[in-house]
Amino acid sequence: MNKLKAKSYAKINLALDVKGKRDDGYHFVEMVLQSIDLYDKLEFEMCDDIVLECERKDVPTDRSNLIIKAADLLKREFGGYGVHIRLKKNIPVAAGLAGGSSNAAATLVALNKLWNLNIKLPVLKDLAASLGADVPFCIEGGTKAASGIGDVLQDLETPHLRLLIVRPSVSVSTKDVYTEYDNLAFIENNYTKNMIDAIRSGSIINICMKLGNDLERVTIRNYPIIGDIKKMMVERGALGTLMSGSGPTVFGIFDDSKKLDAAYDSFVADGFYAYISNTIDKGIELYE
Repeated sequence: MNKLKAKSYAKINLALDVKGKRDDGYHFVEMVLQSIDLYDKLEFEMCDDIVLECERKDVPTDRSNLIIKAADLLKREFGGYGVHIRLKKNIPVAAGLAGGSSNAAATLVALNKLWNLNIKLPVLKDLAASLGADVPFCIEGGTKAASGIGDVLQDLETPHLRLLIVRPSVSVSTKDVYTEYDNLAFIENNYTKNMIDAIRSGSIINICMKLGNDLERVTIRNYPIIGDIKKMMVERGALGTLMSGSGPTVFGIFDDSKKLDAAYDSFVADGFYAYISNTIDKGIELYE
């Protein structure tokens, strides 16, 4: 085998609590992470060097990209070869949907197979954690409670959810959001604990009522359009709505297909990026 393809799926946060800051700059968090069926495509082909190609001008293809970092890490730690990687980007960049983390996870999984490295899953997840807090989750995907810096994962089983994803045309720095959050008075919201209870109840209504994200305190204040989108989501039929990650993407949960379609049309007409999505039980899909 000298070629392999992968789909790397986006994620949303059904809950996010910031618990404190570590000495290394990472934050202690508790989250409920959920994979959705929005995905990027990656093609891997053996070659003499590690090369990344992407038609999008806003996606770096040098060693600042997590894809290259993941490939370099595998080759440095376990040996390997070269690879030409072609990225078809569908997940919005810097949107709170873990697109970069998902790409890195797909690279680790795909090259482990393509290069015949036979790295066991626990070791692969440890490597993933060194690349970013969301990368270990993206390897497995589905629904998980996460703690630590996001690398301690617990399986959950969420009812199938129909979602509308809306991204405003603003750029948000995750680092800046966390830095500003550190200067706020700490509030113990327990969003994650409450969401886990709601998921275990099996009730979509309970899930919608318990959505919560500590980082909204910062991002909505700096980018009021995010709060406006949440308000419009509810007005257009969403049972619940939340900003994902550090933003700026907002999702709404719907139980009525006609309202979902109408909401999608109205957000597109208003000039927003919008995508109708479903929750799924995987983070990476390999195929030939």
